[in-house]
Amino acid sequence: MKESLGPKVVAMPSPVWVVASYNADGQPDMMTVAWGGICCPAPPCVAISVQQSRLTYSNILQQQAFTINTPSVQHIAATDYVGIVSGKNTDKFSVTGLTPVASEIVNAPYIQEFSLALECSLIHTVDLGLHTQFIGEILDVKADAEILGQNGISAARLVKPLISSAADRAYYACGEYLGQTYNIGLNFLDEN
Repeated sequence: MKESLGPKVVAMPSPVWVVASYNADGQPDMMTVAWGGICCPAPPCVAISVQQSRLTYSNILQQQAFTINTPSVQHIAATDYVGIVSGKNTDKFSVTGLTPVASEIVNAPYIQEFSLALECSLIHTVDLGLHTQFIGEILDVKADAEILGQNGISAARLVKPLISSAADRAYYACGEYLGQTYNIGLNFLDEN
């Protein structure tokens, strides 16, 4: 028998992303988000949710752009730090030693040290209450060659991304490779 926990945000896991943007003065900033995901394949879009009080919220609205940067497990300390402090009074790039790189496609920086970056143009905002959801169309993906699998697509086992669990407020490493999507379940088709 299952126990009722009431209405809580316990969906798991969530990707851990570092969202980078420029402030009104053109200074690069970044914040950690774990409230996001893929939301459309055509056009390719991702969604993130950000509180209005965050500098990233105003940055995205002003610049109409942001990047999603996927930290690897080796960047856990820097990733956690940029989610703790505010860019309103801290230069997170200087403190962490991470490097902002100006995108040639959108008005937002991506992070050099992270092996995967999505360059996004803001296409929709949705006021949800405490958070606003920003939907960005992915205009380009930047990937380090060493994370590309045989088919030229980024592979989670090579990126080694962080994942998050809202329920226990914890970080985890992405798990082991289990098989291809739309393939493992085919044996059920054979049985029916």
